[in-house]
Amino acid sequence: MPDSFLPISKPYIGPREKELVLEALDSGWVSSIGKFIDEFEVNFARYCGTKYALAVSNGTTGLHLALAALGLQPGDEVIIPDLTFVATANAVAYTGATPILADVDPDTLCLDPASVRSLITSRTRAIMPVHLYGHPADMDALSEIADAHGVAIIEDAAEAHGAEYKGRRVGGFGKCGVFSFYGNKVITTGEGGMLTTDDGEFYQRARRLRDHAMSPQRRYFHEERGFNYRITNLQAALGVAQLERIDEFLDRRTEIMNWYNSEIATSDRVRLNRVKNWAKSAFWMICLEVDWFDDARRDAFMQALKGRGIDSRPYFCPMSSMPMYKQTPLAVSAHKARTGLNLPSYFELTKADVQRIASDVNAILKEIPVA
Repeated sequence: MPDSFLPISKPYIGPREKELVLEALDSGWVSSIGKFIDEFEVNFARYCGTKYALAVSNGTTGLHLALAALGLQPGDEVIIPDLTFVATANAVAYTGATPILADVDPDTLCLDPASVRSLITSRTRAIMPVHLYGHPADMDALSEIADAHGVAIIEDAAEAHGAEYKGRRVGGFGKCGVFSFYGNKVITTGEGGMLTTDDGEFYQRARRLRDHAMSPQRRYFHEERGFNYRITNLQAALGVAQLERIDEFLDRRTEIMNWYNSEIATSDRVRLNRVKNWAKSAFWMICLEVDWFDDARRDAFMQALKGRGIDSRPYFCPMSSMPMYKQTPLAVSAHKARTGLNLPSYFELTKADVQRIASDVNAILKEIPVA
């Protein structure tokens, strides 16, 4: 493999991040109490335009915490997209509820409102749109369905920090939003996540459950089962510094997307990220879709890229293909999973790097037989 290998993603950690993490270390407050946790929550809520934000140990625990605070139990159903990371489905299953798989829109890769509408039953408690790869879901259409049936919306915004739907940042629609700060996300705390909401009662319940459901009146007394889903002050210090730079990070992702659009030879059968006119994407991942790919052709293409020192990754496997959620494949999700992959998109990527990637993409596509 060439020395100049270009990974799919890597975090950008600068002097400010090191400064605040060292400050947290020097303070002695390295666990789940410390000033940086409060600061991170306040600043993130302000950024998303919500009243409250609650820092958690990761995005998956944030989703589980949100659903637990909603009171989900066995027999309940939550509608989620078939095309998503497995954490979306698992978080529903952790509560004993059942994830119901809906198909996705072919342009946004997010929940298709028509598919959602067909799956609503008397057992539906929530709809969980995923803003996949940084593009927001159609929140007006989904909110209309949720309101008509009296169900909650929980946004899985793990990949969409700063993305906007009709001028509003994601995370403030419905009951709550949940973000991830894993190392490959727009901003990172290594591991970590955040729950955002405007509902004060819901926030207080989630906050209590996050810390073992300890009674606020009687220390070490617990009236119900809770969780240890807290973040550390060290992680929050990193998050505070990263959040200060989020506009810079997002601007660079848009710039990188523009470079790809200029350099890759697209057509009606070879496409990059599409953005609806009502959306502002965070461009968490650069998406390349090739209509004549199947699993074998896609994997051969990725292997050829790797041989030239360029990392890539396939789209997520549909939930309907997983043994624990197995069902009849959903057409759009199954097609996208076969034909889609992600290309490098990290902060330090240069225009010359993208030109190199695009040149190799264009060349290798000519070598892959068209089905």
